[in-house]
Amino acid sequence: MNQKVGVTILLVHGPNLNLLGEREPEVYGRTTLAQVNALFKREAARLGFRVRVFQSNSEGALIDFLHRNRKRASGVVINPGAYTHYSYALRDALAGIQLPAVEAHLSDIRKREPFRRISVIRDVCIAQVSGLGPRSYTEGLKLLAKRLKSSATKGTRGRARAAGRGKRPASPGR
Repeated sequence: MNQKVGVTILLVHGPNLNLLGEREPEVYGRTTLAQVNALFKREAARLGFRVRVFQSNSEGALIDFLHRNRKRASGVVINPGAYTHYSYALRDALAGIQLPAVEAHLSDIRKREPFRRISVIRDVCIAQVSGLGPRSYTEGLKLLAKRLKSSATKGTRGRARAAGRGKRPASPGR
């Protein structure tokens, strides 16, 4: 399933993910953010993708990164962290850049505290993968790769179409 060389995927991490490996290891595991990024980059290289990684604890910085890179990338894998549950600004940024996106979470948000079970991001993503630890990211990447391959054969060069947003394909974690 190798993609055309030069296709870039944005890997975006929200608040507190810089503390992976030490913050609540009983929930998020002991894998560090650097290890998650390395795992993701290996899988991306295997699939023929380049990766641009970004992490911020600031909502505005995440939005600025997405806006700035929207024409340099073909898709997004994002763990919005706590912004998952209430950031309509981040949701609107993802919708606005019109790239297919996958929401990824280390823990299974559907089995967490009631406020964590809600995702305002989900409906602007092609899929949500949660509860697989670091594999949530690579499984999300595989789903994104399938979408990009499908879009490429239809001549859309991987850009999300408004009609494709909000559909909930079967995916791990759903």
